[in-house]
Amino acid sequence: MTELPRIHLSIVQPKGYVHSLGFLDQARYFRHQFRRMGAEVSIGKNRLRHDAVNFVFGAHLGFEADLRQRYSCIFVNLEQLGQGGAAVSKDYLALLKTSAVVDYDQDNIQAYSAHPDEVMVVPFLYAPYLKQADAIPLAQRPIDLLFIGSMNERRRAMIQRIESTGVQVSVFDGALYGPERDAYIVQAKAVFNAHFYESSRFEQARVSLCLSLGTPVISERRPQTRPHDAFEHSVLWLEEDQLEAYFSQQFGTPAFYEQARAALQAFEQADPIEPYADLLAFAAGFGRTHQERRPHAPWQPTRVHLGSGHDYLPGWLNIDANDLMQPDLHGDFAQPVFLPFAGDTPQTGPIEIQPGSVEMIFASSALEQADDLPMLMRNCLDMLQPAGKLIVQVSHEAAMKTWQDPTHKRAFNEKTWLAFTDQFWQLGWFEHRFQVERFEYMNDKNEVCERAQASSMSLLLRKVETTAQERSLARTMQADFGPLPDDELDAVELTKVAPSATRAA
Repeated sequence: MTELPRIHLSIVQPKGYVHSLGFLDQARYFRHQFRRMGAEVSIGKNRLRHDAVNFVFGAHLGFEADLRQRYSCIFVNLEQLGQGGAAVSKDYLALLKTSAVVDYDQDNIQAYSAHPDEVMVVPFLYAPYLKQADAIPLAQRPIDLLFIGSMNERRRAMIQRIESTGVQVSVFDGALYGPERDAYIVQAKAVFNAHFYESSRFEQARVSLCLSLGTPVISERRPQTRPHDAFEHSVLWLEEDQLEAYFSQQFGTPAFYEQARAALQAFEQADPIEPYADLLAFAAGFGRTHQERRPHAPWQPTRVHLGSGHDYLPGWLNIDANDLMQPDLHGDFAQPVFLPFAGDTPQTGPIEIQPGSVEMIFASSALEQADDLPMLMRNCLDMLQPAGKLIVQVSHEAAMKTWQDPTHKRAFNEKTWLAFTDQFWQLGWFEHRFQVERFEYMNDKNEVCERAQASSMSLLLRKVETTAQERSLARTMQADFGPLPDDELDAVELTKVAPSATRAA
C-alpha cells in the first residue's frame, strides 16, 4: 500500500492583494478531498513545506521557479488560458511548461503543454461541508439576484438588461471572499453567472461554490462553453438573447423554484472522488521521486528577512521572534547569536548559516522592536559577507504615525546611523562597519518624497572593511586597544629557537 504524503496547499498572495482570498475556496475543496482519503493536509499563505508535497495556487501572481529544486511543487492552474483567455505572463507559461500541473479545464492545457494527456484534470463539484443546516427557503430570500466576480463592460451590460425587466441585481461594492461572501450567497434566490473572457470557459469554481451553499445558479452559455457533465442538469442555462424573456416571464415563478430545487438536488450527487484519488496517488509518486533527487545538503540561505512579521517572503529565510507570524525560523536577533548555526524546520528542511555567508538582509520593524539594537546590528554585520547589503525601512521620529504600532520601542532620524557607520568604534566594532549607500525619505504611500512629507526612511547599508586609519581611530577611542597579536611563539617555533640559543652560549 502506498504511503500517503503530507500535503500542503500554498496560496500565493502578494502583499495586500485581497483577491488571493479567492483561492481559499479551491484550496478548501482540495483539502476536503485529500482528507477524506486519509491524508494530512495544511493550508498556508506564501509558505512552502519541505516535508510535504506542495500544491501551489495563484502562481501566476509570481513564483520563483528555483524554489522547485528544494520543494516538491505541483501547480494548480485556475486561469483561463489560450486564445481569448487571461493575459498571463510568459514566465507563468514557462513555469507550467516545465512543472507538474493540475488543471480544472482540459481546454486550458494546450496553452502550456504539447502533451495534454499528461496533465491531470480535476473538477470542482459538490462540497458537502458547505451545506446549510437551516437554509432559508428560496422564495423567502431577501436578495433577488446576486452577481459575483470582476466587472467588465460586457457583464455590466447584461446586468442592466436584467434589471430592465424589474429584477434587482445585487453586486458587491468591494472585494469580498470566504465566509463573509458566503453569508450573502445563502440569502439570494439565485446567482447570475456570465463569462468574462471571450474563451467563455465555464466558471466552474464559482458555480460549484454557490450550488454547494444551496443557491441556484443561472448561467450564460455560449457555443464554446463546455461545462463538466455534473453541471448540465444542475445549472439553469441561458443564451444571451434569452435574458429579457427569462427574467420577465420565468424568474421567481413557482416553476422556477421547482426547477431550481431539482437542480440543487442533482448537484449533490456529483462526487469527484476518483480523479482526486488519482491526483493523490500522483502526488505520492511525484513527491517521493522529487525528494530522492533534490539536494540533500543543508540549505545555506543568501537572503534573510529579519522580523518578517506579516510580510513573508518566499525564497528568503524569514526570521521572527513571534511564532504567531509563522516564520521559517523563530529567533530574536536582539539577543546574542552564535554562528555557525545548523537546524531543521518543516518549512526549510535542513539549514545552515555560516558567518559571513549572507548576501542580503531585509529588516524593517525588527529594528524598531529590538530590545538591544546594537546587538541586532552586530549580528547582521557578522552574518553578512563582505560587501553584503542590509536594507532597512524604519519610522521617522517626526512622522505622525511613528508610534502607531504599540510594539515599537524607538523611532529613528538621520543621525541614528552614525553609530553603525562613522562611529562604529563606540559599539566595540573593529574590522567591519556599515556604509550608507542609499538614503531616501518615504511617504505614507511608500513613495520617495521630501523630508517634510516623510513617514519613514529607507536605507541600503553595505558591510565594508575598516581602513587602517579607522582601526587606528578605534584603538585610540575604545576602552582598550582593540584586538592585538598574542605575540606568543608556538611550540614548533620554540624548538627552532632553542638550539641557536645554546650555540650562542
